[in-house]
This record gives sequence, structure tokens and C-alpha cells, in this order.
Amino acid sequence: MQDFNGKVAVITGGASGVGRSLAFALGRRGAKIAVGDVDADAMAQVAADLAAENIEAIVEHCDVTSQDSLEALADAAVGKLGGLHLVFANAGIGAGETGAMWDYSEKDWQWTFNVNVWGVVNSIRVFMPRLVARGEPSHFVVTGSGNGAYTVLPDVPIYTATKAAVHTITENLHYQVQAGGLPVTVSALFPGPHVVDTGLFNSGRVRPEALKKEGVEGNESGINSVDDMKRMAAEFGIEIQTTHPDEVAEMAVRGLQQDAFWLLETTPETDDKIRARADMILNRTTPVPAALG
Repeated sequence: MQDFNGKVAVITGGASGVGRSLAFALGRRGAKIAVGDVDADAMAQVAADLAAENIEAIVEHCDVTSQDSLEALADAAVGKLGGLHLVFANAGIGAGETGAMWDYSEKDWQWTFNVNVWGVVNSIRVFMPRLVARGEPSHFVVTGSGNGAYTVLPDVPIYTATKAAVHTITENLHYQVQAGGLPVTVSALFPGPHVVDTGLFNSGRVRPEALKKEGVEGNESGINSVDDMKRMAAEFGIEIQTTHPDEVAEMAVRGLQQDAFWLLETTPETDDKIRARADMILNRTTPVPAALG
């Protein structure tokens, strides 16, 4: 898709982070934007900021754990903006788990799988039939993570497990669309190449009441922002490099213009880790964590 002018893009989790940056990257290219989110403060801010740039947009409350909520977002996009051309299943959270897996709260597992995995499944169930029925070239993009898709970082096992599932779902969706000769391009978006400076580490701000843990505020890891991660790493002499969400959005747009499946930017270090993981499997080498703690 070379021309985004007049196209309608739906973005879940679109009020902050990568979703917000996608809204502006596409809106500045003439697309009409439908943002779905659950963070009321961020929704109000992105609505004001999009309006300030004269980007035609709607901002709707949308909980991706609810198929009905996603149906309402889809109806709003078509009814208020006049169509449906690009869908970004982008909403995601991190529970901030720490320590041994067997000690994690069941609520952390439930919440993360509800949003990260079922949010994607629900988005597929709601939007793919609509895109297929249109019969016109369109895009369905799923935001995943290299942590789970092609590497395993053992510090956040719940998040890693969800993103492993998300990529498998995305790749299978791509294969089915290809086999059916359907006019939908499926893409897997991997924010990076460095740690992306988003609100993922502060996901607790949108944790549902029913899944809150008694006596726990913020993340148990003590990392509630990228700055927290940087400070903690600095104590061990490690410098954390970051990527701004705007950079991710521009990378994604370039990939969409090429109808690419892999919306991915890596570093030589990342490529080495991918090769090492493949070699480990082919050579039956016992896994050893690169870092843990």
C-alpha cells in the first residue's frame, strides 16, 4: 500500500506508545484514524493532539479482551470514518512479574494472556471477516515482540509466553491468507531495535479491578518506566539503549509500503542472538540464559 491518503486505520492501544506514533505517522500521510484504548487520560490527550494537527480521527473506549468492544470500534470506524483499510492489533501490557514462575500470581497470568493473546484473537475474529468481505487490498498488523518470537529473555516469562503465542498466531494467519489468495496483507510488527520507550512498564495504570493484587502497587520488579530500567542496569555497569516509538512507526510504514510480513529492524547483536538460538536447536545444545536477574 503506497498511498495512505483517505484510508481508514484502526489502532488498538492507540492512545500511547507505538500505537500513538502509528496514529500520527499514518494521519500525517492523509489516513483517517480510529484509536481504541482503555486509558482515559491518554485517550483525551491523543484526541486533542490529533485534532491540533487537523488529522481526521475518532478516539473510542475499546477493551480488546471483549469481542463486543472491538465490534463497537469496528462499527465506529466504518460509520464515522467511512471504511476500513488497515487494522493494527497493537494493544499489549506487561504484568511486571519478577522472581520464580511458580510464585507468580494467577492474576498476572490471566491479565497478560487476556490482553496480549486474547486481544489478538478477538481482533482477528472481529476485523478479518470485514477486511476479507471488502475484497480490496488491506492490511492486518499484529504488534509482537522479539522476546518470545525469536529470542527468550527469562526475566519476564509471562510476557515472553504471550508474545511467543502472538507470533505463532500471526504467522499462521499469514499462511492462511496466502493459501486463500485473500487481498489482506498480514504483517508482524516488532518494536525496536532497542528497548522502546513506551508505557508498557507502567501497565498497572490500566489493570482491571478484578485482576488487581492486594497490597501491590506498580510492578513487583520495581521497574515502572524505561528510566527505572536504565537506572537499575547502570548499577551493574550496563548501558541501556532505547528507541522512540516514532522510529518504530516510521519503520512500520516503510514496511507496509512494501507489503512486508516482517516489520522488523535489528542490530548485529540481535542477529547474533537469533543465529545462536537457531544453532542451539539444530545442534541440540542445552540452553543457557544470556542474562537473568
